[in-house]
Amino acid sequence: MRLTAHRPVAALVVSVCALLTAAPAALAEPNPSTACSYRSVPAPPVDTSERPPPGKAAPAPLPVPERPVGGTRLAECGDVLPDKAPALPKQLAAAAWLVADLDTGAVLAAHDPHGRHRPASTIKVLTALTALQELSPETSITATKDDTSRECTCVPLVTGGKYTVRQLVRAMLMKSGNDAAYALARTVGGHGGVEEGLRKMNALARSLGALDTRAATPNGLDAPGMSTSAYDMALIFRAAMRNAEFAEAVKTRQMVFPGQNGKPDVDVFNDNKLLANYAGALGGKTGFTDDAKHTYVGAASKNGRRLVTVVLFTPKQPVEAWQQGARLLDYGFAMKPDVKPVGQLVERAPGDDNAGTNRQAKPDGTADGIDPSAAPTAFGNVGGPLTAVAGVLGLMGLLLYLRKKKAKRARALAAR
Repeated sequence: MRLTAHRPVAALVVSVCALLTAAPAALAEPNPSTACSYRSVPAPPVDTSERPPPGKAAPAPLPVPERPVGGTRLAECGDVLPDKAPALPKQLAAAAWLVADLDTGAVLAAHDPHGRHRPASTIKVLTALTALQELSPETSITATKDDTSRECTCVPLVTGGKYTVRQLVRAMLMKSGNDAAYALARTVGGHGGVEEGLRKMNALARSLGALDTRAATPNGLDAPGMSTSAYDMALIFRAAMRNAEFAEAVKTRQMVFPGQNGKPDVDVFNDNKLLANYAGALGGKTGFTDDAKHTYVGAASKNGRRLVTVVLFTPKQPVEAWQQGARLLDYGFAMKPDVKPVGQLVERAPGDDNAGTNRQAKPDGTADGIDPSAAPTAFGNVGGPLTAVAGVLGLMGLLLYLRKKKAKRARALAAR
């Protein structure tokens, strides 16, 4: 009888031992890869564009960081929203999206922000930024036959024609000129050509902290290993908007592109519909391939705030990618400026030795790259498991007390 009475206590002791054994596992970083479809690679291609050339293997997927860049919550692959967030806009069909403050870097809301997708022509933001960092806007570039034979959309360039970096960057961003993208990447690469230009683009992405991004082509056409994320594209666009040449290019609505070798001048119009249809639009970049579906990155300003939005892997229906971006901009502008962000667009790659010199204060008072949930607690770094164990021990003590009280009452009744 006495042995039976102590069975609940024994069970509690076993539970405590189990919790103590499991405590080290509870300290590990969460691994959401099993639940997130696009954590490592984009969706399978729908055509043969990513088939490696004969004798070559496709590159391995980019490593997934143990700690998500920009904060723990950005590892989530569903809606990532602040406390008491208003209802999301309707007709958001994108597999991944994000809206963030262009100046502070605060991520206001997102959906699968680190999910990996193909960028399509939004990668030209990285192409432009790399070119503008490596070359003077006045540098003259002579177009080659290799440049002009690219799959269009094209400006078009003329073989042997001479163009400035400024002209090529604007035509590439405004009309999504694939020929201009190759001419720029080839020039950036020097004797190493386009491949070296791509290496420099990817090195720049890594230095910014865009660890989901790999440019396999400078124009966004699909190729083995192509990858980015909504977080990365916002990060890259934010860096690009600090370059005056880039910021001027993406807001230019029309330009006359010079004809060459007897060809007439070409009127180039900006294909970003946000510029003509959204008050305060600052510019952006559209994209589409069969594998990437529709993509978009854009920014706008309202009442002294500047926001950036990204939309990836979306069909054109029920609304176009730029229209989804416009709704997300409205959503972000409707939030109070002091809303606690769900993450942060970092200033440079995590682990950079100089990262501490360039941190920005976030609206919640922490510095960029520092996740508030990672801060030490009163229990140090083992607060969660210790709190659980303490709770079990307290419950066990309460049960023992009640059992003794019940036994004492039973003895008192028996003595009457």
